[in-house]
Amino acid sequence: MPQAMIQADGLVKIYKTKQTEVLALQGLDLTVEEGELTAIIGNSGSGKSTFLNMIGGLDRPSAGSLTVGGKNLFTMTEKELVLYKRDTVGFVWQNNGRNLLPYLTVLENVMLPMSLSSTGKKKSKATELLEMVGMAHKKYSRMNMLSGGEQQRVAIAIALANSPQLLLADEPTGSVDMKTANYIFDVFTELNKNGQTILIVTHDVALSRKVKRVVAIRDGKISSERVLKEAYADRLQESNIDWRQEETQDEYAIVDRAGRVQIPAELMEELHLKDNKVCIGLHDGKVVISRPEE
Repeated sequence: MPQAMIQADGLVKIYKTKQTEVLALQGLDLTVEEGELTAIIGNSGSGKSTFLNMIGGLDRPSAGSLTVGGKNLFTMTEKELVLYKRDTVGFVWQNNGRNLLPYLTVLENVMLPMSLSSTGKKKSKATELLEMVGMAHKKYSRMNMLSGGEQQRVAIAIALANSPQLLLADEPTGSVDMKTANYIFDVFTELNKNGQTILIVTHDVALSRKVKRVVAIRDGKISSERVLKEAYADRLQESNIDWRQEETQDEYAIVDRAGRVQIPAELMEELHLKDNKVCIGLHDGKVVISRPEE
Protein backbone atom coordinates (compact mmCIF):
# COMPACT_ATOMS: atom_id res chain seq x y z
CA MET A 1 0.00 0.00 0.00
CA PRO A 2 1.28 3.53 -0.78
CA GLN A 3 2.45 5.55 2.22
CA ALA A 4 1.42 9.16 2.82
CA MET A 5 4.16 11.50 1.60
CA ILE A 6 2.27 14.58 2.81
CA GLN A 7 -0.18 14.49 5.70
CA ALA A 8 -1.73 17.83 6.68
CA ASP A 9 -4.44 17.88 9.35
CA GLY A 10 -6.22 21.04 10.48
CA LEU A 11 -3.33 23.14 9.22
CA VAL A 12 -3.49 26.80 10.24
CA LYS A 13 -1.20 29.69 9.35
CA ILE A 14 -1.59 33.17 10.81
CA TYR A 15 0.52 36.11 9.67
CA LYS A 16 0.67 38.89 12.25
CA THR A 17 1.45 42.57 11.82
CA LYS A 18 1.19 45.41 14.33
CA GLN A 19 -2.29 46.29 13.08
CA THR A 20 -3.88 42.99 12.07
CA GLU A 21 -3.75 39.22 11.69
CA VAL A 22 -4.20 37.42 8.37
CA LEU A 23 -5.50 33.86 8.42
CA ALA A 24 -3.78 32.34 5.36
CA LEU A 25 -4.74 28.70 6.09
CA GLN A 26 -7.95 27.84 7.94
CA GLY A 27 -7.79 24.19 8.97
CA LEU A 28 -6.51 22.66 5.73
CA ASP A 29 -6.63 18.85 5.45
CA LEU A 30 -4.75 17.05 2.67
CA THR A 31 -3.10 13.67 2.09
CA VAL A 32 -0.72 13.09 -0.83
CA GLU A 33 0.39 9.51 -1.26
CA GLU A 34 3.91 8.45 -2.12
CA GLY A 35 4.35 8.32 -5.90
CA GLU A 36 1.51 10.75 -6.71
CA LEU A 37 1.68 13.64 -9.19
CA THR A 38 -0.67 16.25 -7.73
CA ALA A 39 -1.44 19.83 -8.79
CA ILE A 40 -2.71 22.61 -6.53
CA ILE A 41 -4.78 25.43 -8.01
CA GLY A 42 -6.43 28.48 -6.49
CA ASN A 43 -6.84 32.22 -6.87
CA SER A 44 -4.25 34.67 -5.57
CA GLY A 45 -4.50 34.83 -1.79
CA SER A 46 -6.17 31.42 -1.50
CA GLY A 47 -3.29 29.98 0.54
CA LYS A 48 -1.69 27.66 -2.01
CA SER A 49 1.75 29.31 -1.96
CA THR A 50 1.68 29.45 1.85
CA PHE A 51 0.99 25.72 1.91
CA LEU A 52 3.80 25.00 -0.56
CA ASN A 53 6.25 27.06 1.49
CA MET A 54 5.35 25.10 4.63
CA ILE A 55 5.90 21.76 2.90
CA GLY A 56 9.22 23.09 1.61
CA GLY A 57 10.32 24.02 5.14
CA LEU A 58 10.40 27.73 4.27
CA ASP A 59 7.66 28.70 6.71
CA ARG A 60 6.35 27.32 9.99
CA PRO A 61 2.68 26.38 10.59
CA SER A 62 0.78 28.14 13.40
CA ALA A 63 -1.41 25.17 14.38
CA GLY A 64 -2.52 21.72 13.25
CA SER A 65 -0.14 18.97 12.13
CA LEU A 66 2.09 18.50 9.09
CA THR A 67 4.32 15.54 8.27
CA VAL A 68 6.31 15.06 5.05
CA GLY A 69 8.08 11.79 4.35
CA GLY A 70 7.37 10.74 7.93
CA LYS A 71 9.04 13.89 9.33
CA ASN A 72 7.07 16.16 11.67
CA LEU A 73 7.61 19.76 10.60
CA PHE A 74 6.20 21.08 13.89
CA THR A 75 8.86 19.49 16.06
CA MET A 76 11.96 20.01 13.89
CA THR A 77 14.91 21.94 15.25
CA GLU A 78 16.59 24.49 12.98
CA LYS A 79 19.40 22.01 12.26
CA GLU A 80 16.91 19.27 11.37
CA LEU A 81 15.07 21.72 9.13
CA VAL A 82 18.26 22.48 7.18
CA LEU A 83 18.82 18.75 6.60
CA TYR A 84 15.16 18.34 5.64
CA LYS A 85 15.42 21.05 2.97
CA ARG A 86 18.62 19.51 1.66
CA ASP A 87 17.59 15.86 1.54
CA THR A 88 13.79 15.47 1.61
CA VAL A 89 12.45 18.16 -0.73
CA GLY A 90 13.59 19.66 -4.02
CA PHE A 91 12.17 23.01 -5.13
CA VAL A 92 11.63 24.34 -8.68
CA TRP A 93 10.79 28.05 -8.62
CA GLN A 94 8.98 30.05 -11.30
CA ASN A 95 11.71 32.70 -11.06
CA ASN A 96 14.81 31.03 -12.48
CA GLY A 97 17.01 33.46 -10.57
CA ARG A 98 16.19 31.50 -7.40
CA ASN A 99 17.31 28.22 -8.99
CA LEU A 100 20.42 29.12 -10.97
CA LEU A 101 23.79 30.83 -10.47
CA PRO A 102 24.68 32.77 -13.66
CA TYR A 103 28.49 32.56 -13.22
CA LEU A 104 28.48 28.73 -13.18
CA THR A 105 28.00 26.36 -16.11
CA VAL A 106 24.89 24.18 -16.36
CA LEU A 107 26.85 21.19 -15.08
CA GLU A 108 28.32 23.14 -12.16
CA ASN A 109 24.86 24.40 -11.19
CA VAL A 110 23.53 20.84 -10.97
CA MET A 111 26.59 19.64 -9.03
CA LEU A 112 26.43 22.48 -6.50
CA PRO A 113 23.69 21.02 -4.22
CA MET A 114 25.61 17.73 -4.14
CA SER A 115 28.57 19.48 -2.51
CA LEU A 116 26.39 19.93 0.57
CA SER A 117 25.66 16.20 0.82
CA SER A 118 27.53 12.91 0.71
CA THR A 119 26.45 12.17 -2.87
CA GLY A 120 29.20 10.31 -4.72
CA LYS A 121 30.18 10.51 -8.41
CA LYS A 122 28.76 14.02 -8.59
CA LYS A 123 29.75 14.74 -12.20
CA SER A 124 28.30 11.52 -13.60
CA LYS A 125 25.07 11.93 -11.65
CA ALA A 126 24.71 15.57 -12.75
CA THR A 127 25.22 14.50 -16.38
CA GLU A 128 22.61 11.77 -15.96
CA LEU A 129 20.08 14.29 -14.61
CA LEU A 130 20.78 16.67 -17.49
CA GLU A 131 20.20 13.83 -19.95
CA MET A 132 16.88 13.14 -18.21
CA VAL A 133 15.67 16.72 -18.82
CA GLY A 134 17.18 16.92 -22.33
CA MET A 135 19.96 19.38 -21.47
CA ALA A 136 23.15 17.27 -21.53
CA HIS A 137 24.23 18.93 -24.80
CA LYS A 138 24.32 22.31 -23.01
CA LYS A 139 26.17 21.18 -19.87
CA TYR A 140 29.12 23.53 -20.42
CA SER A 141 26.93 26.54 -21.28
CA ARG A 142 26.29 29.43 -18.91
CA MET A 143 22.83 30.68 -18.04
CA ASN A 144 22.85 33.69 -20.38
CA MET A 145 23.22 31.27 -23.30
CA LEU A 146 19.96 29.45 -22.47
CA SER A 147 16.32 30.24 -23.18
CA GLY A 148 13.82 30.51 -20.33
CA GLY A 149 12.52 27.00 -21.03
CA GLU A 150 16.03 25.57 -21.05
CA GLN A 151 16.80 27.27 -17.75
CA GLN A 152 13.66 25.76 -16.24
CA ARG A 153 14.70 22.28 -17.35
CA VAL A 154 18.09 22.82 -15.71
CA ALA A 155 16.24 23.96 -12.56
CA ILE A 156 14.41 20.61 -12.46
CA ALA A 157 17.74 18.77 -12.67
CA ILE A 158 19.10 20.91 -9.79
CA ALA A 159 16.02 20.15 -7.67
CA LEU A 160 16.63 16.42 -8.20
CA ALA A 161 20.37 16.60 -7.44
CA ASN A 162 20.12 15.15 -3.92
CA SER A 163 17.42 12.57 -4.82
CA PRO A 164 14.61 14.20 -2.82
CA GLN A 165 11.60 12.19 -1.71
CA LEU A 166 9.33 15.04 -2.80
CA LEU A 167 9.67 17.46 -5.73
CA LEU A 168 7.87 20.81 -5.34
CA ALA A 169 7.24 23.06 -8.35
CA ASP A 170 5.86 26.59 -8.07
CA GLU A 171 4.35 27.66 -11.43
CA PRO A 172 6.99 25.70 -13.41
CA THR A 173 5.43 26.59 -16.78
CA GLY A 174 4.41 30.14 -15.90
CA SER A 175 7.06 31.93 -17.97
CA VAL A 176 7.46 29.67 -21.02
CA ASP A 177 5.59 29.12 -24.29
CA MET A 178 3.08 26.29 -24.80
CA LYS A 179 5.53 23.98 -26.60
CA THR A 180 8.08 24.30 -23.79
CA ALA A 181 5.34 23.93 -21.16
CA ASN A 182 4.30 20.63 -22.76
CA TYR A 183 7.92 19.43 -22.73
CA ILE A 184 8.33 20.37 -19.05
CA PHE A 185 5.11 18.52 -18.20
CA ASP A 186 6.38 15.47 -20.09
CA VAL A 187 9.53 15.60 -17.92
CA PHE A 188 7.40 15.64 -14.76
CA THR A 189 5.26 12.79 -16.09
CA GLU A 190 8.32 10.66 -16.84
CA LEU A 191 9.78 11.36 -13.40
CA ASN A 192 6.48 10.39 -11.82
CA LYS A 193 6.37 7.12 -13.80
CA ASN A 194 9.74 6.31 -12.21
CA GLY A 195 8.26 6.79 -8.73
CA GLN A 196 9.00 10.46 -7.98
CA THR A 197 6.35 12.16 -5.83
CA ILE A 198 5.59 15.61 -7.29
CA LEU A 199 3.45 18.52 -6.07
CA ILE A 200 2.86 21.38 -8.52
CA VAL A 201 1.25 24.77 -7.91
CA THR A 202 -0.05 26.10 -11.22
CA HIS A 203 -2.36 28.56 -12.98
CA ASP A 204 -1.78 26.79 -16.31
CA VAL A 205 -5.21 25.46 -17.35
CA ALA A 206 -3.82 23.02 -19.93
CA LEU A 207 -1.29 21.65 -17.44
CA SER A 208 -3.81 21.24 -14.63
CA ARG A 209 -6.22 19.33 -16.90
CA LYS A 210 -3.51 16.76 -17.71
CA VAL A 211 -2.79 15.94 -14.05
CA LYS A 212 -4.49 12.89 -12.56
CA ARG A 213 -5.34 14.70 -9.33
CA VAL A 214 -5.93 18.44 -8.91
CA VAL A 215 -6.63 19.98 -5.51
CA ALA A 216 -8.34 23.39 -5.37
CA ILE A 217 -7.70 25.67 -2.39
CA ARG A 218 -10.17 28.43 -1.56
CA ASP A 219 -9.97 30.73 1.46
CA GLY A 220 -7.25 28.63 3.07
CA LYS A 221 -9.03 25.27 2.83
CA ILE A 222 -9.41 22.46 0.29
CA SER A 223 -12.64 23.21 -1.57
CA SER A 224 -12.69 20.56 -4.31
CA GLU A 225 -10.69 17.93 -6.15
CA ARG A 226 -10.59 17.01 -9.82
CA VAL A 227 -9.66 13.51 -10.97
CA LEU A 228 -8.58 12.73 -14.54
CA LYS A 229 -11.19 10.71 -16.42
CA GLU A 230 -10.07 7.22 -17.31
CA ALA A 231 -10.63 7.92 -21.01
CA TYR A 232 -7.84 10.55 -20.96
CA ALA A 233 -5.35 8.82 -18.65
CA ASP A 234 -3.32 7.21 -21.47
CA ARG A 235 -3.67 10.09 -23.94
CA LEU A 236 -1.53 12.77 -22.28
CA GLN A 237 0.80 13.22 -25.26
CA GLU A 238 -1.86 13.27 -27.99
CA SER A 239 -1.68 16.51 -29.96
CA ASN A 240 -5.31 16.39 -31.13
CA ILE A 241 -6.70 17.03 -27.64
CA ASP A 242 -7.42 20.65 -26.67
CA TRP A 243 -6.52 20.47 -22.98
CA ARG A 244 -7.78 24.01 -22.38
CA GLN A 245 -11.30 23.31 -23.64
CA GLU A 246 -12.16 19.64 -23.12
CA GLU A 247 -13.62 18.50 -19.80
CA THR A 248 -10.95 15.93 -18.98
CA GLN A 249 -11.65 15.62 -15.26
CA ASP A 250 -14.47 14.82 -12.86
CA GLU A 251 -14.83 17.39 -10.06
CA TYR A 252 -15.76 16.53 -6.47
CA ALA A 253 -16.54 18.79 -3.51
CA ILE A 254 -14.56 17.95 -0.38
CA VAL A 255 -16.20 17.34 2.99
CA ASP A 256 -13.81 18.17 5.83
CA ARG A 257 -13.54 16.32 9.14
CA ALA A 258 -16.17 18.58 10.70
CA GLY A 259 -18.67 17.79 7.92
CA ARG A 260 -18.25 21.16 6.19
CA VAL A 261 -18.28 21.59 2.41
CA GLN A 262 -17.63 24.69 0.30
CA ILE A 263 -20.35 25.48 -2.21
CA PRO A 264 -18.89 26.68 -5.55
CA ALA A 265 -19.30 30.43 -6.05
CA GLU A 266 -21.31 30.03 -9.28
CA LEU A 267 -23.88 27.84 -7.48
CA MET A 268 -24.11 30.30 -4.60
CA GLU A 269 -24.95 33.04 -7.11
CA GLU A 270 -27.76 30.94 -8.57
CA LEU A 271 -29.32 30.50 -5.11
CA HIS A 272 -29.81 34.31 -4.84
CA LEU A 273 -29.53 34.24 -1.06
CA LYS A 274 -30.59 37.26 1.00
CA ASP A 275 -28.27 36.24 3.85
CA ASN A 276 -26.02 33.29 4.74
CA LYS A 277 -28.77 30.77 5.55
CA VAL A 278 -29.66 27.74 3.40
CA CYS A 279 -31.89 24.70 3.78
CA ILE A 280 -30.26 21.27 3.64
CA GLY A 281 -32.24 18.06 3.17
CA LEU A 282 -31.85 14.45 2.06
CA HIS A 283 -34.03 13.50 -0.92
CA ASP A 284 -33.76 10.15 -2.72
CA GLY A 285 -30.28 9.59 -1.34
CA LYS A 286 -29.06 13.06 -2.41
CA VAL A 287 -28.12 15.99 -0.20
CA VAL A 288 -30.06 19.02 -1.50
CA ILE A 289 -29.13 22.61 -0.63
CA SER A 290 -31.85 25.17 -1.33
CA ARG A 291 -32.88 28.76 -0.62
CA PRO A 292 -35.13 29.18 2.44
CA GLU A 293 -38.79 29.64 1.67
CA GLU A 294 -39.94 33.21 2.10
